[in-house]
Amino acid sequence: MNTEHHWITTPVTADILRGFLDVEATAHGLLPHRLPARARRQIPDDQLAMAEAQPSGVRLAFRTRATAIELDTLPTKRVYQGFPAPADGVYDLLVDGVLAAQATVTGGNVRTVTDMLTQSAELSEGPPGTARFHGLPTGDKNIEIWLPHTEITELIALRTNASIEQAPDNGRRVWLHHGSSISHGSNAAHPSAIWPALAAAGGGVELVNMGFGGSALLDPFTARAMRDTPADLISLKIGINIVNSDVMRLRAFTPAVHGFLDTIREGHPTTPLLVVSPILCPVQEDTPGPLAPDFDGGTLRFKATGDPAERAAGRLTLNVIRDELTRIVHQRAVDDPNLHYLDGRDLYGETDYAEFPLPDEVHPDPAAHRRIGENFARLAFGDGGAFAAEAD
Repeated sequence: MNTEHHWITTPVTADILRGFLDVEATAHGLLPHRLPARARRQIPDDQLAMAEAQPSGVRLAFRTRATAIELDTLPTKRVYQGFPAPADGVYDLLVDGVLAAQATVTGGNVRTVTDMLTQSAELSEGPPGTARFHGLPTGDKNIEIWLPHTEITELIALRTNASIEQAPDNGRRVWLHHGSSISHGSNAAHPSAIWPALAAAGGGVELVNMGFGGSALLDPFTARAMRDTPADLISLKIGINIVNSDVMRLRAFTPAVHGFLDTIREGHPTTPLLVVSPILCPVQEDTPGPLAPDFDGGTLRFKATGDPAERAAGRLTLNVIRDELTRIVHQRAVDDPNLHYLDGRDLYGETDYAEFPLPDEVHPDPAAHRRIGENFARLAFGDGGAFAAEAD
């Protein structure tokens, strides 16, 4: 700790957090969750348990004159057995909405995934660390610290060299979004650069991100969590995980989509609700899952292993899902004028793929995250979009 500053320690409590659904008191501090406790008790696998505890879109928000800020955390980092450890997760500090500084926290726990298919893992405990932000601008300012989107992060202590106060209400609409690892932020460079964060900044809204890596599977407990979460705008990005995990056939998919929408509408009967189909993913456009890792060439890529001929028997592909989502939304919109559809290929399609190919055949790179965020902001929040201000 830098002893040149006269530090003020502020307990990290829920009232200075944004973008979370629940918090858990741990032996070390406060752990933000993106699913409530009731839903977490129903999680069937380690994949979702890990994903919902990774704080994608979660940030501290407060107002202060401080020029030095330090945040003690205990991260839990994920590594894959046999692969090099990824870089430490990034903490983004925004001053009045503009990225001003970044930091990382070394050490922490390490969760080693021993089987990529089952996500079974072993945990090694490690020490807490500190994200340090010094030399910040003087004067009153609104601060946001976006937590690493790929590291479970227990919040231990916040120190500043000036007092803090709760961030003022900015009057922005709250956007609740659910999706897969792409919405979670896979391959994004830092937490405020995941595509939903970029889209939220472009649309002038407050993001609550329920993008769960590998786990956008129309789970009823996720729908209930969304039903019970206050929101002015809601979007659902449906399809890629259902295809690449091969968990459904068309007969099960259609009523599952209806049920998910029905549950959300119980709590948000007239809220603008946007259903978004998958972005372009050539390996699964017309080939069913399951998806499998492919290490040929020395780098991780994914390939679809299903038989395209089985589409006639109800096996799902991205094109089958897009057709069915289009039909479902148009059918329901007759009685639900606030329900809308967006083809994911309008966010990232053939032209975008040619410019920014998917490095592992599934997940966009940082430049593609920016393209998707810009396109979503234009198509959803722009004039005539489902989330345009006049649409409320």
